[in-house]
Amino acid sequence: MSSSDTIASNLNSSAMPLTSSSLLKNVTRYEDIQNQPASKNGAEMGKSDFLTLFTAQLKNQDPLDPVKNEAFVAQLAQFSQLEASTNMQNSMTQLVDSLSGERLLSSAALIGKRVAVSGAPAQLREGEDVGASINLSGDATGIQLNVYDARGNLVQELIAGATPAGNVEFTWDGTDLAGNRVAPGNYQFKAQAVIDGKTTSVPVDTLVSVTGLSTSDINGAVTLELSSGGTILLSEVKHISD
Repeated sequence: MSSSDTIASNLNSSAMPLTSSSLLKNVTRYEDIQNQPASKNGAEMGKSDFLTLFTAQLKNQDPLDPVKNEAFVAQLAQFSQLEASTNMQNSMTQLVDSLSGERLLSSAALIGKRVAVSGAPAQLREGEDVGASINLSGDATGIQLNVYDARGNLVQELIAGATPAGNVEFTWDGTDLAGNRVAPGNYQFKAQAVIDGKTTSVPVDTLVSVTGLSTSDINGAVTLELSSGGTILLSEVKHISD
């Protein structure tokens, strides 16, 4: 056996796995840190920590059994991907916050206006009429729109003849069956339509005043606060009126 073979044999017999204790003082392997359970305070290793451990691992690897290049490249790729995802998430969060603020400011102009809300109470103001709309799924041979007060008493009946499918507008002048002007307040609209020979209840959209706004912390969606006590998403508004 040659002297070089003897030296290699002795090195192989004395070679030990590379552990934290065999490294330089205050140097830890990246794998040791990666396998450790998360700290109680939730701290995570940053980019500078990773590069420090990565450099130490390069300097102190076993010369007879070095880590393959593919392993180092994989570690770098994983860290780069994580860093890119974190930066993208931070950018998206900032974008959502910015858009939420702009959407809230632009929606503030809706305060004091009225929006069409399905099934909401109709708000009758002094000296004004009340608008309502119905969306017919098919041609109707007749439509009846009833107006009820807060106690459930019938106040007025509005009748329409043959009407094609689509949106149908109604206007209530605020009078009762006797033609007398009723007191301002909230009234409920209910409608029925005869479609294909069958009498069917149909939803009624009424105009309700917007009294306030709020935004969601999750997706930045704007919610309108209504004078009727309910709310509606801005994306669900079909019609806006003064």
